[in-house]
Order: sequence, then C-alpha cells, then structure tokens
Amino acid sequence: MEGSFLRFYVRENKRHHGILLWEWLLEQGNRMALRGGSAFRALGGFGRHHQLHEDHFFELAGSVTVEVEFIVTDAEARQLLDLMQSEKIRVFYALIPARFGVTAPERDDKQRLEAR
Repeated sequence: MEGSFLRFYVRENKRHHGILLWEWLLEQGNRMALRGGSAFRALGGFGRHHQLHEDHFFELAGSVTVEVEFIVTDAEARQLLDLMQSEKIRVFYALIPARFGVTAPERDDKQRLEAR
C-alpha cells in the first residue's frame, strides 16, 4: 500500500488533558483504528534552540524527546493532523511518503489488504 510515515516529536513530560501527550497520541491512533503506532524515548538530541538534552542528566529529567510514529494512509495522516490542529497541540512532526505491507502475508492478511 501507499501512504505515509507520520512521526511526532514530543517532550517526554508534555501533557494534554492531564495525560502524557505521547500516550494521548497513541490512544487517538487506536481510536481511529490505525494499523498501529509506537513511541520511542530518545537517548539524547537537540532542537531548534540547539540545547543538548541527554537522558542521563537528572536535572534534565522529562526534557528528552519521545518519538510517536504511525504508518498510515494519506487520509489517516490528514485526520490525525486535523485532530492535532483542532486540539491546538503544537508539536513538530515529519510526514514522509511510504510504501508499506507485510512480507509473506498469510491468506487472511492478503484478503483483508485487497479489500481496502
């Protein structure tokens, strides 16, 4: 299938409606019946202000990035980005064209993919 790789970069401790934003994003993706989503905690990095954030410094606890990613159709990407806009959530994201599928799919998987 053709679609997109959608990745959000969020602060580890950023919250929305009282829950961690990365958890909220995964919950929303699940509610939208996306095929799957994952969150990965960064070991270190820097952003637009060029301040280095590393996991091992206690004083920077909660300041590292969590990457939340989904492999989605273009319509699903638009739906999730529209939700972020309507919720007024400001985060950096990357949207990259992707071709995705399953290697050696089982018979049931092939039929489900062809039906879409």
